[in-house]
Amino acid sequence: MTHVSQIINATVTDVRFPTSLELDGSDAVNVDPDYSAAYLHLQTDEGPDGHALVFTGGRGNEVVAAAIESAVRLLPNEDLETMLGHLGYVSDRLVHDSQFRWIGPEKGASHMAAGAVVNALWDIKAKRAGLPLWELLARMAPEELVEAVDFSHLRDAITEDEALAIFTDGQQGKEERIAELKEHGFPAYTTSAGWLGYSDEKMQRLAREAVDEGFGLIKLKVGGSLEDDVRRMKLARETVGPDVPIAIDANQKWEVHEAADWINALAPFDVYWVEEPTSPDDVLGHARIRGEIAPIKVATGEAVQNRIIFKQLLQAEAIDIMQIDSTRVAGPNENLANMLLAKKFGIPVCPHAGGVGLCELVVHFSFVDYAIISTSQEGRVIEFVDHLHEHFVSPVSVVNGRYRAPTAPGNGAEMFPASVQQWAYPQGQGWLDLFESGAFQRP
Repeated sequence: MTHVSQIINATVTDVRFPTSLELDGSDAVNVDPDYSAAYLHLQTDEGPDGHALVFTGGRGNEVVAAAIESAVRLLPNEDLETMLGHLGYVSDRLVHDSQFRWIGPEKGASHMAAGAVVNALWDIKAKRAGLPLWELLARMAPEELVEAVDFSHLRDAITEDEALAIFTDGQQGKEERIAELKEHGFPAYTTSAGWLGYSDEKMQRLAREAVDEGFGLIKLKVGGSLEDDVRRMKLARETVGPDVPIAIDANQKWEVHEAADWINALAPFDVYWVEEPTSPDDVLGHARIRGEIAPIKVATGEAVQNRIIFKQLLQAEAIDIMQIDSTRVAGPNENLANMLLAKKFGIPVCPHAGGVGLCELVVHFSFVDYAIISTSQEGRVIEFVDHLHEHFVSPVSVVNGRYRAPTAPGNGAEMFPASVQQWAYPQGQGWLDLFESGAFQRP
């Protein structure tokens, strides 16, 4: 009798890091984040195991962790081989469950939880193939990729036949692009200098270091005070010179009617793009702002809740740059849909990648985008933030301002067990020490 593999256990851990102590990650809205991960470990009876996470800013991480536990229980009663062979079907079961979807639908904790489970299954699939996730996806047949994508509520913008044509066209020259990615990687930009809580001196020092390290674009957080933003932009421009693009990120701070005046006040410093100028749900607001600040580009996506909002942003000509996130939506399946939409509308994908593990995860999407979807690197960069990579088994590598191609099998989400144990909240030793020192209050 042939043995079939099974998932035998699922462990979800509330992992948090005290980044608010140094104001790493701080911006006009998220003033004191503690970068956190609701971390999923799917254990199989004969290996390899699957790992995934959902990134949060601290408080509420336990809510997402509980949602992931609920989502795991929605997995179909199938053996692992069957599920891995039909990940579109599995995703549909989780995302469109007749009861679980009520706490979404397709948004918030339930949607991100479904994405974590789907991500963990893709991690197992890639590990079984002995390939990093991006290369597994790039080497799948176009028909398999189309089967993985959920086209519900998208067919007025893109159909299965159009997607199949995009994936099929992407096979032409694919091997050359894969080889190029393995040799030269993919361009990165950095936000590490731009956190709003940093002093002017620290910002300037880190901006100078970023340029010296080969980054061709830096990003500053804005939106706290126009006076402060003007001063910091002036200093940043003086520091990096006239030829290095500087993007700005308001993290949804502004009302629609005030955004353009604020952005245009910074225009003399040659703003490359403005990110999240208002609520990510406000499609028409983004369209208005884009019209009022041209030629400055509008970029949005890290908090866009699903492919349907991305569809509307594109249909309304509201964005110049799509910023997908690796854990906000329902896993690789939905990000394939997002990248297909971007290709159809001729908009570059420049992923969001701050936080815990987001660099490790999202790099795979830009690589597969270049390999078989957009087939272009023009105007495309991946965010890089130099925080917390030491906790991951296969951390990303950025050399001379370019992401190196991930080579380890899987999606990159696996953390060292010691890190998970130390920073499990609130019982991990790292947190117990902080409570004892008085740096944080016990919950």
